[in-house]
Amino acid sequence: MRLPLRAVAPGGERIAEREIVVPVDLCRPDGALNPDAVGWTRRALHRTGLPGWGRNKRFEYWAITTPDAILTFNISHHDYRANVSATFADRERYAEIRQGGNTWFPGPGGMRDEHNTAPMEARRKDVLVRFTPQGTGTRIQAESPRIQADIRVLAAPDHESMGVVVPWSTRAFQYTKKDNSLAAEGVAVVDGVTHRIEPHTATAVHDRGRGRWPYFTFWNWGAGVGRTSDGRALGLQLGGKWTDGTPSSENWVRLDGRLHKIQNHLDWRYDPQNWTAPWTIAGPDVQITFRPEHHSQHLFDRWIVKSRADSCFGHYEGRIRLTGEEIAFSGVFGHVEEVERRW
Repeated sequence: MRLPLRAVAPGGERIAEREIVVPVDLCRPDGALNPDAVGWTRRALHRTGLPGWGRNKRFEYWAITTPDAILTFNISHHDYRANVSATFADRERYAEIRQGGNTWFPGPGGMRDEHNTAPMEARRKDVLVRFTPQGTGTRIQAESPRIQADIRVLAAPDHESMGVVVPWSTRAFQYTKKDNSLAAEGVAVVDGVTHRIEPHTATAVHDRGRGRWPYFTFWNWGAGVGRTSDGRALGLQLGGKWTDGTPSSENWVRLDGRLHKIQNHLDWRYDPQNWTAPWTIAGPDVQITFRPEHHSQHLFDRWIVKSRADSCFGHYEGRIRLTGEEIAFSGVFGHVEEVERRW
């Protein structure tokens, strides 16, 4: 049953999204989506309790980018499957080290704190990842045979991050909290080599998800951090496909620390036969080209359960029209991806 909340629009068309400014429950007591939760926020105001078992999805993902490397850390729990991972890729060759994997039918797990202020931890054999919220920041710790890390993500008390609820129906929906332009400091030891992470050169991207998905989900996601052509601090958050046909999007721009919502479903164009060809992302107020410098694919396919991600790192250029002004940019480093999930 589709929620009769407001008219929806296909990719590329304008929509009207409601900004939520007070705390709200994601679900009703029976597990159905709370209609009052549909909208977007500048801070984490959604209480993300998910009663029941079977199709609930909970995950936390962090990516740390330095001038020389990209580190990622993930904890996810999908009721019947759990995953933990830590990865390292050098930016010269993009040679990747990946630690972790899946655990099937793990039993009740963590990540059930509806306020998301408690530590989150997952282990699989000899791989451990832990996220500890610390005020507006987070401490990231990882222990594995090849990657050890202790990193602090730093955020000012007034730092803004976007949260949005995407309603597919009253029983299938997703809350996502996306953040970028965060400073990071700490250390990672990879195959015995120490990598210092300095706050003036390292940035962090965060993706939080809490929801109940349909069996098949297909999406694009992109994020980037850099400067506008006139030198202002810029963060890009772009998404597509999975939100099309709903009254919500996950598109916004961070300009000098302030979020500006892009109230459109964006049109993504790229060549799945040539992932490193330029991608275009467009809407009424958005004209962006992404130029990849590296492509990687992660594939897990076990008959009825499939997870595929084609990801590219590279640089954004383009123009975005905001209320009252237009910004231009080039050379903004970030990533794009196409992901397919069947589970």
